[in-house]
Amino acid sequence: MFFEGQRSGKLPPTQRLTWRRDSALKDGSDIGMDLVGGYYDAGDNVKFHLPMAWTTTMIGWSVLEFGNKMGYPDLRHSLDALRWGTDYFLKATSVPDRIVAQVADPVLDHDCWERPEDMDTPRNSYLLNASHPGSEVAGEIAAALAVGALAFRKISPSYTKLLLNRAIQASWWECGLIFSFF
Repeated sequence: MFFEGQRSGKLPPTQRLTWRRDSALKDGSDIGMDLVGGYYDAGDNVKFHLPMAWTTTMIGWSVLEFGNKMGYPDLRHSLDALRWGTDYFLKATSVPDRIVAQVADPVLDHDCWERPEDMDTPRNSYLLNASHPGSEVAGEIAAALAVGALAFRKISPSYTKLLLNRAIQASWWECGLIFSFF
């Protein structure tokens, strides 16, 4: 349920925390991308993609390692939490040669205490590209997408293929950044 409380974007009808509402519905509009969705970080209204990707990866590994020990409702909620993250990272990696690394300014956000539904702070998007590398973020996003592909392989082959292809694309992009330094 914690992850449902951290959701950003248009909330689904299955949302169990009914006190939460839709938020940040224009994320990415500053760079012409749809970045609605994902998770807020640690009670903030910022979306930091490195910790979000790590969390998504850990949710995926939990499903892989312990999914057969979870009851149906818990497994379903875990898969929903995983997909909320992987769907978002598909958006953050949708433009070739760039990956979105963060949405919102942490300094401005930390100076303003308000719930996501009411926030009025700027929602700037921060990109990784050849001029602004960030292989750690790219690598963790690739890991989140790859473990998502493993977790969904028996449930949705088409989604698995999409996740795996994007993970490979993000990995190649990450390698390109690393090799561009040599």
